[in-house]
Amino acid sequence: MSRWRRLTLRSRLSLLAAAAVAVAVVGVSALAWLVVRAQLYRQLDSQLDTDARTIAAQPGRWRDAVPPRMPDEDYGRGPGPGGPRHFEHDIGPRWQLLDPTGAPYGAGTGPGVRPVLPVTPGALQVAGGIRRDAREEIGIGWSDYRMLTVPAVGGGAVQVAVATDPVDRTLGQLGLLLAAGSLAGIAGAALLGRSVARAGLAPVERLTRAVEHVTVTKDLQAAIPVDGEDEVARLARSFNAMLGALDSSRAAQRMLVEDAGHELRTPLTSLRTNIELLVRAEATPGRTLSAEDRSRLLGDLEVQVVELTQLTNELVELAREDPGPVPVEEVDLSEVVASAVERVRARGTGIVFDTRLAAVTVDGRPAALERMVLNLLDNAAKWSPPGGTVDVRLTGTDTAATLTVADRGPGIDPEDLPRVFERFYRALAARSMPGSGLGLAIVAQTVEQHGGTVTAGRADTGGALLTVTLPVTGDRTPNGPL
Repeated sequence: MSRWRRLTLRSRLSLLAAAAVAVAVVGVSALAWLVVRAQLYRQLDSQLDTDARTIAAQPGRWRDAVPPRMPDEDYGRGPGPGGPRHFEHDIGPRWQLLDPTGAPYGAGTGPGVRPVLPVTPGALQVAGGIRRDAREEIGIGWSDYRMLTVPAVGGGAVQVAVATDPVDRTLGQLGLLLAAGSLAGIAGAALLGRSVARAGLAPVERLTRAVEHVTVTKDLQAAIPVDGEDEVARLARSFNAMLGALDSSRAAQRMLVEDAGHELRTPLTSLRTNIELLVRAEATPGRTLSAEDRSRLLGDLEVQVVELTQLTNELVELAREDPGPVPVEEVDLSEVVASAVERVRARGTGIVFDTRLAAVTVDGRPAALERMVLNLLDNAAKWSPPGGTVDVRLTGTDTAATLTVADRGPGIDPEDLPRVFERFYRALAARSMPGSGLGLAIVAQTVEQHGGTVTAGRADTGGALLTVTLPVTGDRTPNGPL
């Protein structure tokens, strides 16, 4: 098995083709040889039957024609022109009549004489009336014979034998011809199989070279030419699709790293500047900061650390496109929303949350869903005026759960609507406010992982309206998200 696995696919296909043809050719040849053999022996048996029945029907007519027992030097020669006597009719190469005791008619008693045919136990039983007939294979001299013994009219039996050497020679010649033809067919099949394997695997070789090129050059945009509609063409299309997905993923990762570096640079620079100012003030005599400046500086450091921590957490959450092995379970979405509202209220933002929540069950990950709701509420609180109200509504149908969050802020400009869920995108009015532009991107990613949709628009109150729709439990399509 290990040697078989070390062979190339082309060699394996060639061997399989040759083996299949070999089995077919050998099987057909063997069957043909057996059919011919059966037919030849059937003809031989038919000749024996005809001759034996002819003699057995009129044994008296043939009794006088039976030659005397042949001397040793003539034993093995059939009656005929070269035998001891000519017969009056051409009946079988060898034959003789037996009396009821099994003795050949006309057999002498002198030394050195033998009967024309051997009297076997089967022939004795036929002559004695114990058996109907006896068909046997015998050897006389250097030749093989097929002998038939049948009862004769009036008692006794008739023995007729025909040499099988001509049949055996014919079968031997036929076997040699079939063997030569089989070998030629197998060799031709091996060559043809190799040619067919080479032609059939040519597209696979082109695909292999293309894959090796991508492996060496890391060029994910090197698409493979596709020609036809066969399995190899499907494989090439699938590989091109995989390259496209990998290229998009690499581009998204590169963009994420670049955007993350840009967003991290500002808080890190501010943090470093404030820390250096504190260190220099402490290290330089006579330049001690006042209590007010020191308190303000420490407050700025705290804000920057919180902002940096939040930005790092959001980056980690956003970069985790694969949810991992977190189990999916049935989640009461109303409980998740209520928990998120309580967490935002505990922060003391001063925003009023007006909630109307219907009990709706979805399949999902509770932590991810709560993170999504928190981001929606944080976004609404950030844009709401002091003491403003945020409307949170959760409704459900037989197929979907719908969560809406509406604030009373300035709303989203129409030109910003198509991009509010992009990573690090911040509207012009939001650039002077805290945040990284990742909150709504995390919302969109979580909703997509749960097989839902999220949209942004303008609420009746004039503020922003964000709508999340998720499939309810039992309505998820097979092999879908999660």
